[in-house]
Amino acid sequence: MTRPVAVGLDGSPAGLAAADWAAREALRRDLPLRLVHVWEWQPYTHAPLVGTDAPRLWSERIPREAAAELRNRYPELEIAADHLTGPPQEVLCDVARESELLALGSGGLGRLAGFFLGSVAMSTVAHTERPVVLVRAGTTAVDEHRPATDGRQLRAMPYRPVVLGLDLSRPCLDVIRFAFETAALRAAPLRVIHGWNPPAFFTYGVGVDPGLRADMAAQETDALRTALRRWQEKYPGTDVIEQSVIGQPAHHLVDAGAEAGLVVIGRRVNRLAAGPARIGHITHAVLHHCPAPVAVVPHD
Repeated sequence: MTRPVAVGLDGSPAGLAAADWAAREALRRDLPLRLVHVWEWQPYTHAPLVGTDAPRLWSERIPREAAAELRNRYPELEIAADHLTGPPQEVLCDVARESELLALGSGGLGRLAGFFLGSVAMSTVAHTERPVVLVRAGTTAVDEHRPATDGRQLRAMPYRPVVLGLDLSRPCLDVIRFAFETAALRAAPLRVIHGWNPPAFFTYGVGVDPGLRADMAAQETDALRTALRRWQEKYPGTDVIEQSVIGQPAHHLVDAGAEAGLVVIGRRVNRLAAGPARIGHITHAVLHHCPAPVAVVPHD
């Protein structure tokens, strides 16, 4: 069974930007596109002024009109439009389970405030076990490519790099695989950022061998190269840029996102822990502040 690239639409500009991004991604992956809008019926405490059918009819138009626009823009793409009913986060998780990936929109709050993620998007990211890509409002095909200085057409312009945030303390083969596949589909370079911090006693500098810090940095760099070696052999055509950096990983990833076409991060799925699912503080920070689309890939 062929898994489509799916999009959760809510009628917002961010949702339409996510749909356009997903259409291009579906073409790159040679997959169909599935547009989904979820309608959750709410009981009325009083009779609505415009009639009981108006909200539902508006809801039904969202995927249909988006599909018509995308068919005009990408006539070679197979597109399905679905109007589903139920709790949005639960329905979107079901849609994601049947998809190669799910794209959702992220509304802008300004350069300093970051990007707004509603409760539905956050819950979907936290609970689904398929990759979810968050796309900010205003993202276009131009943003995926490096700026042209000689008037070349968009299709001739090289793609911006894919950025992968890698935590070497946990197994994350699914995250690495997704990043390499995505970069290979674009013929884009892959920039791998591994953030680490030295022990706390380095902060005080008491009795620390000056060469110890350099030795630790070299060990982290070697560990990063070892983790990526088999994947570089599998994807020999992908240019890999390895960066082992000191400091908060989220800060480095957000900074790298300014020049990236896509940022890829992992989310650990803890099947044994009780309580609500979490996305982690690094993923949370990147989702809210990264200017580029962000792919969250679950892993054990």
